[in-house]
Formats: sequence, structure tokens, C-alpha cells
Amino acid sequence: MMGFTEDQIHRYARHLVLREIGGVGQRKLLDARVLIVGAGGLGCPAALYLAAAGAGRISIADHDAVAVENLQRQILYGSADVGRPKAETAAAALRRNNPDVIVEPLAVRVTAAGARALVKGRSLVVEGTDDPETKFAVNDACVAEGVPFVIGGVVRWSGQLMAVLPGKTACYRCVFENPPVTPAETCEAAGVLGPAAGAVGTLMAVEACKILLGKGEPLAGRMRVIDFLAGTSRDIAWKRRPGCPACGAAK
Repeated sequence: MMGFTEDQIHRYARHLVLREIGGVGQRKLLDARVLIVGAGGLGCPAALYLAAAGAGRISIADHDAVAVENLQRQILYGSADVGRPKAETAAAALRRNNPDVIVEPLAVRVTAAGARALVKGRSLVVEGTDDPETKFAVNDACVAEGVPFVIGGVVRWSGQLMAVLPGKTACYRCVFENPPVTPAETCEAAGVLGPAAGAVGTLMAVEACKILLGKGEPLAGRMRVIDFLAGTSRDIAWKRRPGCPACGAAK
């Protein structure tokens, strides 16, 4: 079947019988080159589900080390991993989950200076850090390189996520324009429900698969805002901003 090995036919059996995926879609996933920026509360579940789904090449960029405070929500790590580099530890966990996937750890901080080289040639990027500067760097680099991406955030009991299809939909700068002048609220200061991070990260993986497969309606041009405590969610539609320095009409 389309060059799949016997193990792949069994491993991805539930995808192969899914009408929207099948053999053609699974081959798209296996050929994908995905960059995950941030191996934390959002990046861990997103990476785990994308690896399990068979996203063929996954690079994980995170400069940090595992801390005991991470274990409440960052599900790729255990107590024995405290002190180890996140990128390498996450990569090892994904390989254990699915040896079919090639995983590259990148122990780097993603900055405006280096982001474009990191995203170049990717099929898709998933951004799940809690650092506004990193989010804007990834946005600008992906827009410049024409690489679709999914971006999200979570704090307390709330989360948000959106997808961006460069040249077609509003980008992250169209929504927020610039990083906040005052420090953004973080999980460290405000707290976060562990499963809320897992839920948002999982939804980011769903959006990533939809984009890679070219199926359904991704959250492109829309931001989904979820209040897990109230049990509500809403979508906010955004249009491209003509004066956006990243994706404005002059670009």
C-alpha cells in the first residue's frame, strides 16, 4: 500500500481507514517537516500527538532544562529527567513513542536573528512558548518564508490558539501588533491548570494535522479563546491589517 511497511500499515491503521486521511494523507504526514518551538506545556502534547500521527521529521527547539516545576503539565518528562536539556529529552521520548519518526533536538533560544533560518523549508511550525518576543520572531519568520504555523498560549484556566496561512490570513502581528510593553502574565507568576495546557496543545496538533493534510477548516484568520473554568469557548475573526509590518499589503 503506497510504499508503506507492514509496521506502518498497522501503526497508522486508524488513519488509513479515515476517509479524510487514507494512504495519500498518511504519506503527506510522513513527508512533513515540522518545527516545534518550545517543549513546554503546549509543545509537549503537540509534539507527542504529531509524532504518534507519523509526522515524518520533527525538530524541537528549546534552550531550557527540565525543572521539577514543569512536571505538573509537561508530559514528555518524568522525575528522572530533572536537569536534563528539554530538547534532547523530548526528542528521546518521541523516538520511544514512534521510532518511525526522525526527531532533531535543537537546544537553542529562537530569536528574531535566527528564526528565519530555523523555519526555512519547513512544512509547518508549532509555536507554544510563553515568551512574546519568541512568538513575534516566529510569526515574522514564517510570514517571510511562507510557512504556515499554529500558535497558542495558556495561563490559569484559559487558553488560546490560532493558525496562520501566510499571504492568505491574518498573522499574529495583525492581531497583537507588537510585544507588550509590560511583562506578559506567565504560568510561573499566575499558575496554570496542567490539563488546560494539555488540551490546548492537543488542539494545536489537530490544527497542524488539518493544515498538513489540506483538510477541513483550520483556525486560520480566527483565534479560539477557551475558558476551561467556565466551560466556554469562542472564536474571534481577524482580517489582515494593511499596515502590518509582517504581512501588510506592501509585503
